[in-house]
Amino acid sequence: MSRVWNFSAGPAALPEEVLQQAAAEMLDWQGEGVGVMEMSHRGKAFTTIAQAAEADLRELLAVPENYRILFMQGGAIAHNALIPMNLMGDRKVADYVVTGAWSTKSQKEASRYATVNIAASSESSGFTTVPALSDWKLSADPAYVFTCTNETIGGVEYPFEPDLACIGRGEVPVVADMSSHILSRAIDVSKYGLIFGGAQKNIGPAGLTIVIVRDDMLGRAMPHCPSAFDYKTVADNASMYNTPPTYAIYIAGLVFQWLKRQGGVAAIEAQNVAKAKLLYDFIDASGFYQNRIDPACRSRMNVPFFLHDETHNEAFLAESSAAGLAQLKGHKAVGGMRASIYNAMPLAGVHALVDFMRDFAARKA
Repeated sequence: MSRVWNFSAGPAALPEEVLQQAAAEMLDWQGEGVGVMEMSHRGKAFTTIAQAAEADLRELLAVPENYRILFMQGGAIAHNALIPMNLMGDRKVADYVVTGAWSTKSQKEASRYATVNIAASSESSGFTTVPALSDWKLSADPAYVFTCTNETIGGVEYPFEPDLACIGRGEVPVVADMSSHILSRAIDVSKYGLIFGGAQKNIGPAGLTIVIVRDDMLGRAMPHCPSAFDYKTVADNASMYNTPPTYAIYIAGLVFQWLKRQGGVAAIEAQNVAKAKLLYDFIDASGFYQNRIDPACRSRMNVPFFLHDETHNEAFLAESSAAGLAQLKGHKAVGGMRASIYNAMPLAGVHALVDFMRDFAARKA
């Protein structure tokens, strides 16, 4: 069976080179006589793998020395609770910017541990845009400001980095859920107090969560925060306080090496811009499909679209699947279709999708 073009929002497609290398090393990693899944996380072999993965990620994102990289578990949803547990300190209020389904979930979870102030929301627009930074209404002394810089379900992506110094609040740390676009574009890590994300979009398999946290954000955990999820404890133990998701870290490391071979984040961003432009330009010009997101805030990674005549939805999904285009059904919360075009999706896959969409529209219009 030939591989399909996989447009899944996550767990998502991985680079074929990575899968081939992992397959070749499944039974014997570099002469160790065992595969990575069988290794002790404290042994020399796996320590080498984890240290290389951290170093490569630090290089790819130009992570400053005063930030720690943590390999953790729990997924982004668990960290919606772990963030207030770890960052509130002696403060009472956390500010949240709500731009879609995931940031809505995040602020609801945080409200179990802190008083949440909605600093800005795009709900009135149907979550089709990102509120301008100048419109954010921060509370007097928040522990942090939470953002979800790419909304996987709605297909909204921040067109700017939330630099609070621009509104005179540079002392407030910004937390960013970057699950679905980390490593897809250049970012300035120094503008954030903490960045986190599930690995299963652009980094590797489900089960690994990446946390990049500034040193001064550590040591603020609530007394009831579990030790294994206390960011300072994890940092002090080099992500080895408990058994980490070893195989997911190994695959992530292979993805980081693959990304470096592509030319790094700047090179992959150029490819992502080209892929997104191809798909959005076709949708806008088609007359048969539509994207409802403010063009200035359209995600490069997650492209939701709708058929003007939604009676064709089932046929579209059945025929696209038969044509080798997988996982195009939109999230149940919004309906329609969605094409996730992460780093591992080549331009050829987007061309294949556009060709199918053009043919389908010609036959059904």
